[in-house]
Amino acid sequence: MTDVARLAGVGTMTVSRVLSGTVPVSEAAAQRVMTAIQQLSYKPNELARAFRGQRSRTIGLIIPYLYDPFFANCAHAVTTVAKDKGYSVIITTSDEDPETEFAEAEQMLRRHVDGLVVIPSKFRQTRLTRALFGRTPVVVFDRPVADEPFDMVLVQNTAGAHKMVQHLIEHGHSRVAFMGLSRSLFTINARFLGYRKAVQEAGLKEDAFFGCQSIEETLKALEERLSGPNRPTAIFASNTLATRYVLSALVHLGVKIPADVAFAGFDDFEMAEFTSPALTVVRQPAQEMGRVATNLLFDRIERGEIPETGNRIVLPVEIVLRRSCGCKHRTAVVNR
Repeated sequence: MTDVARLAGVGTMTVSRVLSGTVPVSEAAAQRVMTAIQQLSYKPNELARAFRGQRSRTIGLIIPYLYDPFFANCAHAVTTVAKDKGYSVIITTSDEDPETEFAEAEQMLRRHVDGLVVIPSKFRQTRLTRALFGRTPVVVFDRPVADEPFDMVLVQNTAGAHKMVQHLIEHGHSRVAFMGLSRSLFTINARFLGYRKAVQEAGLKEDAFFGCQSIEETLKALEERLSGPNRPTAIFASNTLATRYVLSALVHLGVKIPADVAFAGFDDFEMAEFTSPALTVVRQPAQEMGRVATNLLFDRIERGEIPETGNRIVLPVEIVLRRSCGCKHRTAVVNR
């Protein structure tokens, strides 16, 4: 900055004012500063600016992992909004581990990010607290953090699952199986509660499996169910990963969809309409959730606000009816 000031014939304070844009500078002086910056290829040290109490122009994003298309879509939405605001994003993963998540959050704070958006790890096990972040704004999305005053953006997990299982039951299925990941995950548990409500309202028995952590585990669970006397005639999968593992298992077992077993999943993905048959799903607004959460974060950054009680925004889901559930539609029918 001293070199820029010397070349431009101004003081370092004038250079600082031109860069920050917070204090008016004469047009002639500003032009000399910008010319000197270009000639010297000067780049401000954002970390040093953060140490001086200025913004670092970065935000942090912590998500469980990136190999699930849903989380990747969320991350893309966050980075898109940040770029529009002139910010960079530091992305890291927690691997669904509360200790890893806590360590990554501390690392973000040491980098002086201006705020964080987080998809928390396991419900009631996460160590993220308002006290940890101090005056740094935080917005959580997809999953809440219990008993903490964070802004949060969620979707209609329970209502969406309830509506989809009702649809399967309306097709005449009296034995509907729920295939999911761990109930310690807020979203999976919420969707299971929607499933449970639908089968109980219809006077049916629950058949739930929590352990779709791999193709092998899912295959074993389905093989046992489909060879038993009360084999399910319909399956509802809790998320994209569970859907992938269930489909692989059914192909391995030679089960035909929907002739042998009707199928529906929670969360749409790019290839869902191109499978054979096309998949019926609950579509949640992944990118919209990321956009809403990030815009909410930037609103907090601009205002310098830390809420005593955070906002809770719940976005609607859609039921996308294709052919895997037994519907005969030539193209997808979307119910809101």
